[in-house]
Amino acid sequence: MRTGTSQRDDQRQTAQQRRKELLEAADRVVLRDGPEASMNAIAAEAGITKPILYRHFGDKGGLYRALAKRHTDALLASLRAALDAPADDRRQRVEATLDTYLAAIEARPQVYRFLMHPADHGQQEPEQTFDVGHHSAPLLRRLGEELATVIAERVELGPGGAEVARVWGHGIVGMMHAAGDWWLRDRPCARDQLVRHLTDLLWGRLSLADDRVGAPGF
Repeated sequence: MRTGTSQRDDQRQTAQQRRKELLEAADRVVLRDGPEASMNAIAAEAGITKPILYRHFGDKGGLYRALAKRHTDALLASLRAALDAPADDRRQRVEATLDTYLAAIEARPQVYRFLMHPADHGQQEPEQTFDVGHHSAPLLRRLGEELATVIAERVELGPGGAEVARVWGHGIVGMMHAAGDWWLRDRPCARDQLVRHLTDLLWGRLSLADDRVGAPGF
């Protein structure tokens, strides 16, 4: 005989699986429509009504945040892998990290535009679209904090190093975002050229600082 606890566990697992399926349906719409993705289109892709979609995510902001977390988690995992990969020197690791970010936005430009650019509503009603501009700044702050943590853990910056690491982390993410946004739109040069130019810009005090004793190299 099943207990109340096991039934609740089953219900929770079912809800989690359904939520995953809805996020995958939302992903398909985002890949197709980019920042023009709407709640109506996502509900249709999932084969449900919009009220059911709201029931799982609360509102369009809740769905956006769930999608943003899904893609930001994947990007952070890729950036950590680049930072941890064997490299001949620090410059090579920095280049690999910058290239990982640029490769990610190049591979899924519609996802990037959905996360970072508000839609031109066109014929759609505003309540059907996502207020992307309202939510993109927290994503960049999260990336900045993550990178700051890695820098603080790995690079010996002396007194006040934690403050310097946070400035560098957010500064590097801001640079990557602004340069990547421009590059993705205009394609003024090859990706590897952009990586070299950005690394040259970073290659000041970072090239002179020592690794922290006992920490993985940066």
